[in-house]
Amino acid sequence: MSSTSGGLPSDDWDRVLPFQLDALGVRGRLVRLGPALDEVIERHGYPLAVARPLAESMVLCAMLATSLKYDGIFTLQISGDGPIKLLVTDLTSDGALRGYAQFDSWKLAIALGSGNEDAPDGYVPKLFGQGRLTFTVDQGQYTERYQGVVPLEGATLADCAHTYFRQSEQLPTGIKITSRRSDGADGRHWHASALMVQQMPEFDAGRLDVDAEQREDDWRKAVILMASATEKEMLDPALPGTTLLHRLFHQEQPRVFERRSFAARCRCSRERIDRVLRSIRREELDDLRDKTGRVAVKCEFCSTEYAYDDADLDKVYDPAT
Repeated sequence: MSSTSGGLPSDDWDRVLPFQLDALGVRGRLVRLGPALDEVIERHGYPLAVARPLAESMVLCAMLATSLKYDGIFTLQISGDGPIKLLVTDLTSDGALRGYAQFDSWKLAIALGSGNEDAPDGYVPKLFGQGRLTFTVDQGQYTERYQGVVPLEGATLADCAHTYFRQSEQLPTGIKITSRRSDGADGRHWHASALMVQQMPEFDAGRLDVDAEQREDDWRKAVILMASATEKEMLDPALPGTTLLHRLFHQEQPRVFERRSFAARCRCSRERIDRVLRSIRREELDDLRDKTGRVAVKCEFCSTEYAYDDADLDKVYDPAT
């Protein structure tokens, strides 16, 4: 089997593997992210306690987005009053993934305590505080935008996602998320994985003749089997996703479907920044000027900086010049 940097089999890099357990009336997906995380996280140089929640939010975003049918942008946003004030990640329907975080370094140091660098287990209350988790699906100006908002309830991002499914989707859903940064001879590498199972509607599952008690038993079994996946298995560089699913659900003979791939790719461009600037009165841009007198705009997602001198601004506000 071919491999890429970081050690994961190439077929398991930055991909979602959908599957179905017909015997239990359950569908699911396994998402593994690697190089996309490296490109996003290492570009910003986030501290470890910020990088890990970002990695896990990106794999959660990919998990939730690929469970929907949409043509546009799926956005996951976490906002709170804790050390991490804002965390945003989105995925387009063609597989472009990105993310960024805003945090208070002083608050973060206090929350972690002396000598601690990594986010603690169950970090949501400590690092995000009181806040909310928002999911948005934007399919363009001619389509109504869908948005789901739930409070940050629970110790982990998986707990918060469970709250969303209980309140909004009303489909029993189980999610497990894990991540790890490893230091190797070729540098640092991030790996994150998410595993989800979801009870299918009776008609979709073709199980109209199965009674409610049996469906409940089947659902419990699927959740127990999913929960048995260890962090090592979910992030194991030598364990292909199909092998992991077989190991977890071999008696149920999981049926796997075509993988979808992702890539770290920002959508910013000078044309987009031009449009943003035109939405602001030119005189209000003076506060954005740097020491050289230019207006500098930095993309929060990819850190690309776009600079405008007065001649550039003339073209933005009067394209005929």
